[in-house]
Amino acid sequence: MTKLNNDLFDEYKLNNKLLLRNRFVMAPMTTWSANNDGTVSDDELKYYEFRSSGVGMVITATTYMSSSGKGFSGQFYAGDESMLPSLKRLSEAIHSQGAKAILQVFHAGRKANPSDMPDGKTLSASPIAGKREIDNTPREMTITEIQKTINSFKTSVDRAYRAGFDGIEIHGANTYLLQQFFSPHSNQRNDDWGGSLEKRMRFPLAIIKACLVEREEKNLENFIIGYRFSPEENSEPGISLEDTVKFIDVISDLDLDYLHISLNDFEQTSIRNQKDTRRIIEFIQETIKSRKPLIGVGSIYSIDAAKRLLDYNVDLVALGRQLLIDGKTIEKWQNGETPFSCYYSERKNSEFIPDQLHDEIINTENWVPKKG
Repeated sequence: MTKLNNDLFDEYKLNNKLLLRNRFVMAPMTTWSANNDGTVSDDELKYYEFRSSGVGMVITATTYMSSSGKGFSGQFYAGDESMLPSLKRLSEAIHSQGAKAILQVFHAGRKANPSDMPDGKTLSASPIAGKREIDNTPREMTITEIQKTINSFKTSVDRAYRAGFDGIEIHGANTYLLQQFFSPHSNQRNDDWGGSLEKRMRFPLAIIKACLVEREEKNLENFIIGYRFSPEENSEPGISLEDTVKFIDVISDLDLDYLHISLNDFEQTSIRNQKDTRRIIEFIQETIKSRKPLIGVGSIYSIDAAKRLLDYNVDLVALGRQLLIDGKTIEKWQNGETPFSCYYSERKNSEFIPDQLHDEIINTENWVPKKG
């Protein structure tokens, strides 16, 4: 792994494969803005192109690989060959401004909208509703459906490569399907895919290994494969830091190119154990032991916060909402300027924010710092 350097704006070679112009990453953020046929819209292309001029790498909003995996209205699709021209337009828009392009792939599981499902039923590890999906009790996935889903992730590797992407990120966070299999709350199976911690690990591990096999079989040795994870959940029973540490220890020995932690605040402590004052990111780094590059994220609204995150020995610093507020944040920081700190409706067009994303921003509390 490349040795850490002290300058956020220095070039960085990710896992000795992918040269980035700096250590800033655009975090994956849903836009709700795809065309009705699942292709990437012109508005999305402008949105990505505008934000690709400063960061070293862009991780796209997550895309689904099978009809049962769709998680949002206006989500773009990457599950068959007909989507290749659409995906190429997206990678080209990102590359046109000098950033590297990573396609995030996922399956929503029980967080999908039942109205998008052919039989009106979402799929998950077990027929257990989530806290925010009270009226949506999913159907337990069959072994055949599990294998089919694993294969859909596997095929995403070659398709993303042919679409011009530099890699994929497997989305195992934010209570979507991979996390649903890992969680003792949502996975209460009694077969080989659930029960013990080792069995609950099996589904995400199978997907990771299938993607690694596909890369090897297609001789795509410089193609990046990363994995995003959430360290805890507040369900009871739920994923604990102890569970995550055991999982991270296993996948740190696989041929993944990076890990990407999902946090609301990069300095947060445990949400399950209030007595534990250690910052989660330190807890995770102690487990990784420099075996894998780590992308850190969570409430980075200033250059000083970015530098503090770097002090935790993360390799890359991901920005989410700050790049919604001001798509030229990185350039302004580099030039010693101060970016905008709040999102204003009148800046929608100048920031190339699609209509649907704009509506979500202004209607969702706590998405951005308050005015004043």
